Amino acid sequence: MPDLLVPLYKLPSVDEELARLRAEGIVVRRAFPFDLSRTRRFIAKTFSEGWADETEAGFARQPITCWIAIHEKRVIGFACVDATMRGFFGPTGVDPTFRGRGVGAALLLAALHGLKELGYGYGIIAGAGPVAFYEKCCGATVIPGSEPGVYVDMLDADGEEAAR
Repeated sequence: MPDLLVPLYKLPSVDEELARLRAEGIVVRRAFPFDLSRTRRFIAKTFSEGWADETEAGFARQPITCWIAIHEKRVIGFACVDATMRGFFGPTGVDPTFRGRGVGAALLLAALHGLKELGYGYGIIAGAGPVAFYEKCCGATVIPGSEPGVYVDMLDADGEEAAR
């Protein structure tokens, strides 16, 4: 999967989407330090331990570079920037029962706006799966020759080296 380049100075506003979700009982906000354990458990259970590890790196930054979506006081989604690599977006994910409601797009835009606030002009989405989604939501474009990208020589779940 290719990496994508996002011109952060051209990002659409996320304010209306955040207000719409809030009216539905879903809050998207930057994570606080005390959100780490619950967010990590959600990610490890719903996605992978590796993504939980990457997200923990975002919690170690100042300011924290992880955004979470909350419904009824429970984490239902997350998005990180500046976690594994500087200027990169990801990992990100939304609970399958909340997909298709705009939560992923709101997390994406909130996190990318956070990257812009850190002083970046461009962001990189590494190993992007749904390229069309990112093109539509944030104007991302494919970076030619970006495969396999930074995620090479990875360990598998048992600790053995494997290509991602």
